[in-house]
Amino acid sequence: MELNRRTILQATGVSLALPLMEAMNPLYACSEEAPQRSVFICTALGLHPPSFWPETAGRDYESTFYLDLLQEHRDEYTLFSGLSHSNQVGRQAHDSEMTWLTSTPKPGNAGFRNGISVDQVVANHFGYTTRFPSINLGSDRTQSQAYTSGGVMLPAKYDPREIFSELFLDGRPEEIRRQKRRLAEGRSILDELKGQTGRLRRRISGDDNHLLDDYFDSVRATELNISELEGWIDRPKPKVSQGIPLEIDPRQILNRLDSLMGLVPLMLQTDSTRTVTFLIQDPHVDIQIDGVDERHHILSHHGQDLDKIRQLRIIESGIVSAFAGLLAKLKTTDENGQRLIDNTSLIFGSNLGNANSHDARNLPVIMAGGGFTHGQYVAYDKEDNTELSNLYLTILQRQGLEVEAFGQSTGTLEW
Repeated sequence: MELNRRTILQATGVSLALPLMEAMNPLYACSEEAPQRSVFICTALGLHPPSFWPETAGRDYESTFYLDLLQEHRDEYTLFSGLSHSNQVGRQAHDSEMTWLTSTPKPGNAGFRNGISVDQVVANHFGYTTRFPSINLGSDRTQSQAYTSGGVMLPAKYDPREIFSELFLDGRPEEIRRQKRRLAEGRSILDELKGQTGRLRRRISGDDNHLLDDYFDSVRATELNISELEGWIDRPKPKVSQGIPLEIDPRQILNRLDSLMGLVPLMLQTDSTRTVTFLIQDPHVDIQIDGVDERHHILSHHGQDLDKIRQLRIIESGIVSAFAGLLAKLKTTDENGQRLIDNTSLIFGSNLGNANSHDARNLPVIMAGGGFTHGQYVAYDKEDNTELSNLYLTILQRQGLEVEAFGQSTGTLEW
């Protein structure tokens, strides 16, 4: 008998929508030993290679135009070259944005299905130990690089004021009651869906029953999420000394980056999450930056035009400076007698090694914090690259996950 697809689509809508409800709130979880965290920051239009890379490797590497902006943090990070994900030639050059945190080959090609991103491996491990299993940020829209094991992108948050409110401002009693009702309604819907399981199975083929097994696994996972979320609703949000961010014109993209970067230490210090992603996107607006009169994307394809490179360096200097500001804050934030940066592994880089030529090899990668030994430039083979997933695996293990592989990893990265 033919089954009406509308029923399945409605059920799928329930299973996908409920985990993203508004009831997720942060709470500081105190412990004697500070937990390890991870932060992944990607600037999707690359970094101008001659302004970024030193000529020599090792601890005595010379600084460059961009690295000058990080000079005071030189001992807090390691610079890598010769890292990338294998087989990233996809449907179009910028599709490597989708796989920077997953390493899945051939992004965007026919039949492509993304894999799980490294941050979601962390989120699945810790779950609702924190109010947010993960937090995904974007510079001006909901696109992110966070993907579930089923290849579904998790949306990013991009308004600093809304993010701050969700993290640190308690809702009014009526709002809390409304959140509880939504969860209760969601649970009753799932209970009804479970009651329909037998009838659905009798009406479909054996192959379709295997598909339904995967579907109902997601329903059960959603049900577990609802139970976890209910436990957080009545808990007060953490109090922070910082006030709510000022409203920022979307065209002032560098000001927004600074504001969003400033929220990351608060997320970590209050233990609101154990992992954060931040995608610095190609702005969809005409940006307002002194000395810049072209779109970022156009400037990234400069064709060696000197004026375009000059403008590009203004934008990218602002991005690197925003990262420097984050490092400075993490260095000066105390957590149980330690610096917050010592318990936070940060990756800053791009999915493009050379945006001008759409090259996804030899990616710019800075790894900071996490209690690792830093202060050097580690240069792997720029032609025969080492898997970036090896660095991700190293971070996963530092964060306490007992995993032996991630993505296309061939082992951990040692330096």
